[in-house]
Formats: sequence, structure tokens, C-alpha cells
Amino acid sequence: MTEQPTTLTVAQVADRGSAVLDEVATLVVGMREPLKVALAAILGGGHVLFEDVPGLGKTLAARSLATALGLSFRRVQCTPDLLPSDITGSSVFDPATASFAFRPGPVFAGLLLADEINRTAPKTQSALLEAMAERQVTVDGETYPLPDPFHVVATSNPVEYEGTYPLPEAQLDRFMVRVAVGYPERDAEVDVLSRRLARRQEMGSVRTVVDAATLRSMQAGVEAVTVDGDILRYCVDLAAATRAHDAVEVGASPRGSQALVLVARSLAVLSGRDFVTPEDVKAVAVPALAHRLSLTPQAWATGAAPQKVVADVLTHVAGPTTARRT
Repeated sequence: MTEQPTTLTVAQVADRGSAVLDEVATLVVGMREPLKVALAAILGGGHVLFEDVPGLGKTLAARSLATALGLSFRRVQCTPDLLPSDITGSSVFDPATASFAFRPGPVFAGLLLADEINRTAPKTQSALLEAMAERQVTVDGETYPLPDPFHVVATSNPVEYEGTYPLPEAQLDRFMVRVAVGYPERDAEVDVLSRRLARRQEMGSVRTVVDAATLRSMQAGVEAVTVDGDILRYCVDLAAATRAHDAVEVGASPRGSQALVLVARSLAVLSGRDFVTPEDVKAVAVPALAHRLSLTPQAWATGAAPQKVVADVLTHVAGPTTARRT
């Protein structure tokens, strides 16, 4: 049985979260805001999908975040021939005992990086569903619990289609946030080049700032923060508005509104507050909701994007006028 973690205060969570982001920033340049959203999702107990064009440091960001958080790290390079057992593990016959023994796969880690997840077949993508939803895997009728904490960080390339398998809606919905990195600003890109030349080698590294036990205590500290009822209703109204939008065929489910409030709460705690404001919700609305929307064929034909739908919803749904402490 897993020992109950201690509960850190809001100030302690904010301090350790800032230290993690500062350490990652020594290697990953110009990505503090996307990484802050990713860390907020992890503090909320969720999984993260980095989706953007190649060469922006998505894999480096995931690896650095795992190291700074002190989590055991395994990486799976997704390819079309990857099998489900390559992720979950399989039963192998042991001649010495004349019996089958289970050999755990890379999913048995604190943080699993599924690199280029859209390059592997749907059957293998689905092998992660049970792990992401229930923190366990079932092989040959036996169920094996995963480490605590357990998080999946996946990367995806949205501009290349040959040899890829788009993630189904059910798979996308398991990710608490989908984060776009974006191109760095000019000065940040110059900084990337300068740091590469200064270290005189391709690979860099970051220090471990916290450990798995401390991360559990940080998560417990976030869970101890309550959210005002007006904020809850605002999150529900935003999710409901996506379902009624003319460009949307299938809107965000209650899992989407739950993700919205959980990430917003984590973001508030990382900012040193024990209450959530409407601005926290707005800041994470696109990462938490956009990937859960299925647009109508007419909307796709006119070039609409889920991110624009969420932005439109934010302008039309009235938020609470005050954010009360609870």
C-alpha cells in the first residue's frame, strides 16, 4: 500500500514549482509558459501532449521536466511496427522454473515519453488507454499497478501525414492538456545557439530539483485547495458553449470541464494563490479544451480550428465578476 503523502502548503508548492521551471529553463529556452501549463497538468494528476512542428525542443522539454521532477524516465520511440507489448510488457517463458514470468515494459515508469505518438498504429496507441485512465495495465488476464506518480508525456507532429495515424478522439481526451510550443522569439533563438556553442556538445542536462515523494506532496497540496462555486460554473459554461457552437460537431465532455478546473487550480497554486480566478481559467482554456472538439465538415472546409473556437467561446461566455476565497 502506498504511503499517504504529506501535504505541502501553497507557498511551498509554488516555491518548488518555480525551482523546477527555473532548472528546466537552464536548458530549454523560451518555453516557460508552455512548460508551466505542462507542470500544472502534472500537478493536477494528468497527462500532457506536446504538439508542434519538429525541431522546437518538445522531446528535450519532456526529458528535462522528468529529470527535474526526480521521476524515473522511460522513452518509447513510436513507429508503425511498435506492438502493444513493447509498451506494456509481456509474459516470457522461464526454462528454469518451467513457467511464464511477466517482464514489465517501459510504461512502468514515473514519466513515460511517447515520442511521435502519431507514428504508431491505433492498436498500440490504445495500449496506453488503460494506463493513462486507471494507472494499471492488464496482460494475460493479470492486472499490474503502475508507479505512483505516473504520467505520460507524448509528442506529436501535426504537419506530417504520410506514415502517421491521427490520435482518435478517445485517446486525445485522456490528455489533460495539449500544448503548442510555438517558434521562439528572435532573442530566445539566439540564446539557444549561444548556449549550444558554450557547452561544446550536443546534449545538455538539468539537475534533479525534487523527487517522486515531493511531487506527490505537491499534488496533495494542490488537491487541498478548494475552488469557488462561481469558478466551477464558469468552467461548466465554457464546456457547454463548445457543444452549442455552430462549428462544433462534438463538444467538450464533463472530462473537459474537469480538466479545465484542475489545471486552472494548479496554475493558481504555482502563482502562489490559494484561490482560482477567471484569468487562470482563461489562460488554460485552449490547452485544456481545444483538443477535445470535433469540428463539422463545413467548419474544416472553411479553415476553422478548434483553438479559434475556444477563443471565440471565451469572448462570448460571461465569467464571474469576483473570485472569492473559499
